[in-house]
Amino acid sequence: MKKTLLVAAVAISALFAGSAAMAQDTGEFSFNIAATNNYVWRGVTQTEDGAAVQGGVDYKKGIFYAGAWGSNVSFAGDDDTSTELDLYVGIAPSVGDWNFDFGYIHYMYPSQCDACDYNFGELKSAVSHSMGKGTIGAALYLPAEDLEDPYYEVNASYPLTDKLSVSGAIGNYEFYDYSTWNLGATYALTEGVSLDLRYSEASKMPSNLYATIKVGF
Repeated sequence: MKKTLLVAAVAISALFAGSAAMAQDTGEFSFNIAATNNYVWRGVTQTEDGAAVQGGVDYKKGIFYAGAWGSNVSFAGDDDTSTELDLYVGIAPSVGDWNFDFGYIHYMYPSQCDACDYNFGELKSAVSHSMGKGTIGAALYLPAEDLEDPYYEVNASYPLTDKLSVSGAIGNYEFYDYSTWNLGATYALTEGVSLDLRYSEASKMPSNLYATIKVGF
């Protein structure tokens, strides 16, 4: 199933990307590059507490979006796997102050060892709602292979100034049977450059304090 969804996602992305190259009014691309002292995903380090360089490209046309994102990774006891590549596609409609996001994400590890099977896909459903200056939301990530043992979270963000905002999330990962939370602050250094400082904890695992600088253009 996940292979079928991946092929569909790539095909749709290629179709819209090709159309964008032929006409300027069919959508827009954006890019991002980031560096962090620790790549933390759902409360767990993906680089053995080491640094990571990351980057991605996004395409948007109306409510449709597609993109790709990558990072270096490092797993204990695995000397082969060094790269993560994520492909995603979806729609993000809005109704009043409610913003929705329905999509598919495929996580790939191109350099994984022959005996490893890290690749997997998830179906995403998310909603957020503006509350004054802030935003509160919730998200559900459901494994596409068997539609069981999801990751779900509630999240919120609030701008303290024009440049400084705070945000956090509380989640639970049923597949690995642990809960996690994070709290941090993001400061806009310039219009396209931001610095995020974040602390996270996951049950049964070490806590993480990490900083990420991101450039978007």
